[in-house]
Amino acid sequence: MLAEPDQVSALILAGGRSSRMGTDKALLLWKGIPLLERVCRVADQCCSSVSVLTPWPQRYQPIISVPVQFIEEATPQQGPLIALGQGLEEISSPWILLLACDLPCLESQLLRGWSRKLRGLPDPLLAQVPYHQERWEPLCGFYHRRCLPQLQSFIAQGGRSFQGWLEQMPVQKLAVNGATAAMLRNCNTPEDLASS
Repeated sequence: MLAEPDQVSALILAGGRSSRMGTDKALLLWKGIPLLERVCRVADQCCSSVSVLTPWPQRYQPIISVPVQFIEEATPQQGPLIALGQGLEEISSPWILLLACDLPCLESQLLRGWSRKLRGLPDPLLAQVPYHQERWEPLCGFYHRRCLPQLQSFIAQGGRSFQGWLEQMPVQKLAVNGATAAMLRNCNTPEDLASS
C-alpha cells in the first residue's frame, strides 16, 4: 500500500462547541495566529490538499491564508467519528490525515515522516494513528478510504467512540516520544493554551 504525497489530504475538524474554552477555539490566537490558521498552514506543508469540515465556513474563511476547501458539516456537533465519516465520503484521496483545529504545536516535519511510513504499510492495515499512555490520539492520525464501510457499520450500530472503533480496526500504532507527545497536546481550556 503505497502512499505518495499526492495521496494524502488533510481534513481539519472545526465544529466543536468549545464549551471548556468558553469561546471558539479555532479563532483563538497562538503566537499571534488563529489556531485554525496555524493548523491549516502546517497541513498545507505536508498534504496535497486541505479541507476544513465545519458548520460555519463563513466564520473561518477570512482568517485562512492557504488554499483550503471548506466542507459544510452535515450533522454538526455529533462528534469527530461522524465527521471523519463525512470526510471519507467527500474527499477522494486514498488517505486522509485527520487533524483537530486546536493543535498549536503541530510540526510539518514530523507529520511528513509519519506520512512516509504509509508507503510500507501492509494492505490489511486501514489506519495509522499515534498511541500514547494506553490511548489512541485519533485527531492526528491517517485513515484510508477503505475503512469507510467499517466506520459506517460501527456508527449504524450506535458507536460514537473513536477509541472503541480503533480497538476493533486493523491499525498501525505510531510510536510517541517526548517531541511527538508535545506536538499532540491540544487546547481545551485557557490553561492549555497558556501552557502550549
